[in-house]
Formats: sequence, structure tokens, C-alpha cells
Amino acid sequence: MYVLHGFNPSPYSVKMRAILRYRRIPFTWKATGNPRDAAVAAGLPPVIPVLQFPDGRLMNDSTPLAYALEREHPRARSIVPDDPVQAYLCDLLEDFGDEWVTKMMFHYRWYYEADRAFAQTWVVTSRDPVMPEGPRRAAMQAFNDRQVGRMAMVGCTEQNRPIIEDSYRFVLDTLDRHVREIPFLFGSRPSLADFGLFGQLQILSVDPTPMAEMRERAPDVYCWLLRLDDASGIDGAWLDAAAPLPDTLIALLKHCGETYLPFLAANTRALQDGAGEVAVDIQGRPYAQAPFRYQAKCHDALRKKLAAMAPDMRRRLDPVLEQAGCLTYLA
Repeated sequence: MYVLHGFNPSPYSVKMRAILRYRRIPFTWKATGNPRDAAVAAGLPPVIPVLQFPDGRLMNDSTPLAYALEREHPRARSIVPDDPVQAYLCDLLEDFGDEWVTKMMFHYRWYYEADRAFAQTWVVTSRDPVMPEGPRRAAMQAFNDRQVGRMAMVGCTEQNRPIIEDSYRFVLDTLDRHVREIPFLFGSRPSLADFGLFGQLQILSVDPTPMAEMRERAPDVYCWLLRLDDASGIDGAWLDAAAPLPDTLIALLKHCGETYLPFLAANTRALQDGAGEVAVDIQGRPYAQAPFRYQAKCHDALRKKLAAMAPDMRRRLDPVLEQAGCLTYLA
């Protein structure tokens, strides 16, 4: 049996847990203590979740893990659309969830006082629900100080706050319209992109400030998250590859082309130039943060996947990416 080391306040942990549940892959959920210890003991980067395979191998990082499960269980309820065009768009939106919507999660969790207070309690009690009061208070304060100290590094600054919060509202509004018409992003079965958005939005649906806004603004998204947390009973089909993509899906792609991809390209340039700051205009407003090597890897992977696609698929995909304002950042 698989063993998933993670914990409930971690967006990537609940993302992988939901994938395993949907795919009906038996696993044990190890969610107490410090799951990073499993990664460190295996010589892996201290990143969660960590998945132990039945043969004893350990891997972490949710996107490579999702694709490893696709290879291990190729016929068991795949979360990658059959159509290569849809599969690429799925990868793009999953990356948007993992690397841009996560800024929303981090911002709301550590910017507002009520959210900081709740996050401290949720994180520390997830590791040890019966910790004595003195060590508990010390652990809560230490975790708060660590995370608040990282806010500027990941782009969660006062300057960037309007961009991040407006982006959250756009995602809520657009996804709320989508799931009232189509159960998931690419049809009536969930895709990797759904789970990429789910991981971050599930946390936002629990932390006090973004939860209140989600329930008021996008109640269908809130209910969609509840369904997706355990979708093991859901069967369905992918969208017809020959049919036009839903307007709501195009809108999400356009938003990706207006926000995440300009940042991703600027991040790559900053690393290539040896710059200490990523500075870019996003929807007419200045955005700045430190460069991230991992996000340069994400950008490189998206570009390489696009370049490797067959010419007949590119003839279908490129107009979609062009319409969404994404192609210039990926070609």
C-alpha cells in the first residue's frame, strides 16, 4: 500500500490525497508529526507531501508524483485528458494553480490577523493535537514568524496585494460560473488541473478571511471543493475534443496569460540576468518579488512540452494559446 506523508493545512498534501482518492489507489494517510522528516530521511528536498510507493521508494513534489502515478497505474481513472491539446492546457492550468494561486493562499493566510491566528493553531495541532501549552505557544509563534518573514520572498507584499486579491476574486467568479455548467474543468471527470486549483482553494476555503469571501461570492466553488476532496465515486467523460472550449475555460486561460505567465517569463529573465528582483507589470500594475529557481523550471517545462507537440496538435493548440494571450510567453 502507498503511504502519503502530509498534513491538512498543506495545499499540496490535500491535492495529492484527493488524487489518490479519486483514482481509487489504496493508501495510508500519515498526517501527524512533521512530514518533512520523511523527505529528509530519504535524502529528498524538505518538501511535502512525500509519497512512499509499495516497493519502498519515496518521492515528493506533487506534480511529478501525479505523473509517476499515471505511469504506475496507466488505466486506472487517469487525470490527464486523452486529447493532447486538452492535456497541455490542463498542465498549464495545473501549473497556474500550483505556482500562482498559491500566492493567494499564502497572502491570505499570513496577511490578516484572524488568518494568522487560525493558521498557527491549525498547523501546530495538526502536528501534535495534545502538545503541552508552553511548547504549543512557542511552536505557534515560531511558525508564524517564519512564514510572515517569507511573505516578501514569495511576492506577498503590500504593493502586490491588490493584484493577488483581485486575481483571487477573478478565479472565484469564473470558476463559479464554470462549475454550474460543467462539473470539472475539462468535462464531467476531474483532471490534474482541477486538483492543482483544488489544493490551494481548499485551504482558502478554510482560512477565515478567504473562506468568508468564497462562501459569499462563489458558493458553487465551495461546494465543488467539497465534492472534489473525495471524488472516488465520480465517473465521467472528457470534453469533446472537436468542440469549442467553454468560454469560462478560455477566461481562465486569458487570466493566466495576463497574470501568471508574464510573471513566469520575467522570473526566467531575472534569473538569466542574475537580477535580485523580478519586476513586471501585471494588468497595468507593478509587481515585484525575489526570483524563484523552481518557477523557472516550471516555465522551462511548459515551453519544452509545447515545443515537443506534433505539428497537427500545434495547429489546434496555438490559436487557443494566442487567443488567451499565452503563446508569446510559451513559444
